[in-house]
Amino acid sequence: MATVLVTGTSKGIGLVTALTLARAGHAVYATLRSATRAAELNEQCAQASLSLTFSVMDVNSDESVLASVDAVHRAAGPIDVLVNNAGIERNGAVEDLPLAAFREVMETNYFGVLRCIKAVLPHMRARRSGCIINISSVAGRVTTSPLGPYAASKYALESISEALAQEVKAFNVRVAIVEPGIIDTPMTHEIGTPAPPSRYPQQRRMARYFAARLRNGTDPTVVAEKIQSIIESGTWILRHPVGPGAEASIEGRRATTDEDYIALQAADDDTWYSVMEERTGLPIRPKS
Repeated sequence: MATVLVTGTSKGIGLVTALTLARAGHAVYATLRSATRAAELNEQCAQASLSLTFSVMDVNSDESVLASVDAVHRAAGPIDVLVNNAGIERNGAVEDLPLAAFREVMETNYFGVLRCIKAVLPHMRARRSGCIINISSVAGRVTTSPLGPYAASKYALESISEALAQEVKAFNVRVAIVEPGIIDTPMTHEIGTPAPPSRYPQQRRMARYFAARLRNGTDPTVVAEKIQSIIESGTWILRHPVGPGAEASIEGRRATTDEDYIALQAADDDTWYSVMEERTGLPIRPKS
């Protein structure tokens, strides 16, 4: 069994992943930003006799990341697997969102991952053993407004993960990118909530699309089980789309020219709703 560090475990994919891995017998160290939430989850796990420890770590802080990794080393020895799950989402038109929103997303979703990788990698390289799993998104392969800030961070994560995989393979360190589609999590429900009016229609339309998808939402367990499979199988496969429609979305975008894809996303409401409802079979269009 592996010693696993999972980030961003207060809820959603991170929490379900931590629980799934602990139930499978792995020694899991789960991090989150809220001390109150960490104490609450530790109490629940103690009652369930799970080998799972929650602690506070802020991936946006060098000091916090280094202290947390050191604490795991002192408590359990080498970290075998790092699951970089911590992430945030901001959505809106490029013109409408402040620069601070773009910086905030990149700080957590990209630089936060790099902080964690740089903290654990020297030990993995020295031992010539380890696995780094970065939780990206279909949005790291398919950009759709108004998810520009989020997609940009995930595209960056995909790129640096691919570079990292080239560097560390010779040291027997595996790198995997997990690309969930639309999963039923609190963050995804936020995307499905309409924002204030904008001159750009994409946020309003995408909110309706996400809301329609979430009526029969996909449980985060499918992502957790994919992560468990990557850890236990020893696979060297780099990219792992997961969830209904994830692979189809990526393949569909690859088969569409940039110009056709942009034209659809820029189309008037009637055209966009008609095409998307035909493709998905979902009732997306607002009722008149």
